[in-house]
Amino acid sequence: MLEPFVIRPARAEDSTACAAIYRPHVTESWVSFELEAPDDAEMAARIARYGASHAWLVAEREGAVIGYAYASPHRERAAYASSCDVAIYVGPGAMRSGVGRTLYGALFAVLKEKGLHAAFAGIALPNPASEALHQACGFTPVGVYREVGWKLGGWRDVGWWQRLL
Repeated sequence: MLEPFVIRPARAEDSTACAAIYRPHVTESWVSFELEAPDDAEMAARIARYGASHAWLVAEREGAVIGYAYASPHRERAAYASSCDVAIYVGPGAMRSGVGRTLYGALFAVLKEKGLHAAFAGIALPNPASEALHQACGFTPVGVYREVGWKLGGWRDVGWWQRLL
């Protein structure tokens, strides 16, 4: 049985673990549309930026970060200020153990407390596991951007999901 985990706000020193969790999604799949994985310094900058503006949380088990979730601005124009984009990444040893649902639950509580109204998630398709997680966490599909990105030798679609907070 897996040991329990805790959810807490991310700190700069979590950047190495977050970067390691994220790296394979950039380098080995089309889950992320980034072409180069961010280094620890860039990840620390993202944690600081989005942690201050919205929220960045980590799941920690026995002192090790096993997953993270964060929110960022949805769009720049002022009328979008009550909406945000969210993303979640769970390390391979912690998948399908409740970490994702728990992270999202904690993230939604923080975002609601900050006065945000709607969260959007873009899911590079196909990705049945991510689609199932988002559906289980109360997201509904709102559309698909067809062939919106080129990665790993092919055009990739992105499904957009929404959850009101």
